[in-house]
Amino acid sequence: FFDATGRSQFVGSPDQPDFRLQAEDDSDNRLLNDPENGLFRAMGQLGLVEELKVYAPTDPGLLCTIDTTITTNTNPSLRQSVRMQLGALDLPSLKAAVQVGQHLGLFLPGGESPVTMHWGDLKVGGNLVLKQAKDLPRKSAIAPVTGQGYDETNQREDRWMEAWVGGDVRLTNPAVPPTTDVLPNLHVGQNPIPGIRFDEWPYEHLKRIAKRFGRYFAIDREGLLYPQGVVELGKGLPPEEALRSQTPGDQLGLIFIDTLDQTAPHPDNLGVLKLRAPYLEGTIVMQGHVVLAPNGTGTTVQALSPPISDQNNALARTPIHLSGVHLNGVLYASGTITVTGRTKLYGAVVAGETIAPSDSGSSLEVWYDHDLGQGLFRGLPVVYRAPGTWVARY
Repeated sequence: FFDATGRSQFVGSPDQPDFRLQAEDDSDNRLLNDPENGLFRAMGQLGLVEELKVYAPTDPGLLCTIDTTITTNTNPSLRQSVRMQLGALDLPSLKAAVQVGQHLGLFLPGGESPVTMHWGDLKVGGNLVLKQAKDLPRKSAIAPVTGQGYDETNQREDRWMEAWVGGDVRLTNPAVPPTTDVLPNLHVGQNPIPGIRFDEWPYEHLKRIAKRFGRYFAIDREGLLYPQGVVELGKGLPPEEALRSQTPGDQLGLIFIDTLDQTAPHPDNLGVLKLRAPYLEGTIVMQGHVVLAPNGTGTTVQALSPPISDQNNALARTPIHLSGVHLNGVLYASGTITVTGRTKLYGAVVAGETIAPSDSGSSLEVWYDHDLGQGLFRGLPVVYRAPGTWVARY
């Protein structure tokens, strides 16, 4: 939507708009007013859209101006022109399946990284601890694109996964004899040069978005949640009551859970959110720590792989059924995510500190949702009407 300087790509004027549809043109009229497929078919009983124009915004930072003229079905008929400006929701895209700000895993038996990923990258700010080198998926152009987990297949291969590690990879149980096969998709020693670029979600910016377009909660030291950030004795909600999706499609949107004192996160004000719901669908942002311990076996969701080139070099995305999914969306924590049990997630995970298992049998398997890398977050608007810009011209 915007160029490198933050200027909108819409540059037209009212007389020379970037985009125009006019009902006097038959093909445009079908796009606007067709009773079955028109853009404004829901308004067919009220009137007719004569013209729709899109051009540059007048206010800096906004996306575009929408200028439309309509005619009502009343007797006598009324003709009116209205204009408004749109803004684009500025929620930074997530370009990796899993992002961890510090080390991932402890160098002791049972403390290895609990995370595996499909279809997207891994970014680790510090060291990555594995049991063996083969625990990291190898990138292969012919790897099957399925909904199977790595424990269901003979080989750990993926078409898209690259691992970017700021420090080293450490193995708690290296192969004997040592393997000399270096994974081409493993990139170690990335810090300090060239550095690992994490997708930043600034605290205040995200908080403002959540208060306007999502749901905002405070949290207390017992882990109870308080809607709109108003902490009242006896009014706290257990997370499993406030954060739960009944079925796929029951989208929670953006959920922002603040620190204990509702100021920017630091080591002394981080609460702990315990997620036990069998299934969650949304963008969950916790300004603190998360214990991910879903009850049940999850549910089956419809997923799309990242784009794949066919024989004609056309890009297509493969529809996949993912079974046993507990969280469909984004899990973001400014602190540590502790995983209890075997958990599956379709979307992306970000931990400011680390992702840790509660025991040696706990794991988190992530299938990356490519849409998140394009800035598309389900349950949130892509664009919105800018306040104070609605003008009735006549």
